[in-house]
Amino acid sequence: MIENQSDNIDNKENDDSTQDNSPEDNSSSEDQVIDNNELSSQKTEEINTEELKNTISNNDARLEQLEKEHETLKNQYVRISADFDNFRKRQSRDQDDLKTQLVSKTITAILPIVDNFERARQQLKPESEEAQALHRSYQGLYKQLVEVLKQQGVSPMRVVGQQFDPNLHEAVLREPSEDFKEDFIVEELQRGYHLEGKVLRHALVKVSMGPGKDYSQEEVEKDKVEGDTDSEENTSEDV
Repeated sequence: MIENQSDNIDNKENDDSTQDNSPEDNSSSEDQVIDNNELSSQKTEEINTEELKNTISNNDARLEQLEKEHETLKNQYVRISADFDNFRKRQSRDQDDLKTQLVSKTITAILPIVDNFERARQQLKPESEEAQALHRSYQGLYKQLVEVLKQQGVSPMRVVGQQFDPNLHEAVLREPSEDFKEDFIVEELQRGYHLEGKVLRHALVKVSMGPGKDYSQEEVEKDKVEGDTDSEENTSEDV
């Protein structure tokens, strides 16, 4: 009996000893868990920070690339816009030139008819009432023709009393004159015309040699050739 009691006491002490040691072990385990959690949290924060830095760096690089692409596209747009504007102006200029050429060709074919109207007007001298009525009708038709030419930008030259200019005039005759100085136009033999400020047809004129001078026919032809040569050279320079 005594031995059993002793064993019971020992067992009880052992149990008490076990119970006394258990809270310490639990506290140590909790601390370790907390430390592990803190380490894990720190690692997670470090990983997140690194990923954020990488993301920012990638975004900066992408932004720089997009800015370069934007600048390149902008420059291409400016060049294309300038090329298109030049093309549009060139097309407009070519169309205007083509229109002027067509109008010039058509009106040049009509001008001899205008010349005939003017010659007939100078020669006709209506006396009877019937002839005067016919003359008025003729004058009305002539005015309509002149008005059409004006609408197309055609204007006649006024040359008598002007100094001879091979760019505008073609000298057919030269003669002495007491009324005009040398190289001034005495008479208009065929009217010249402008089209939109450009020479449509040169005026055929008679030029003064000044008072008391007389040129031979060879010298007249020489002056005419020289005038034609000067006109061609000036035309080449204009082109």
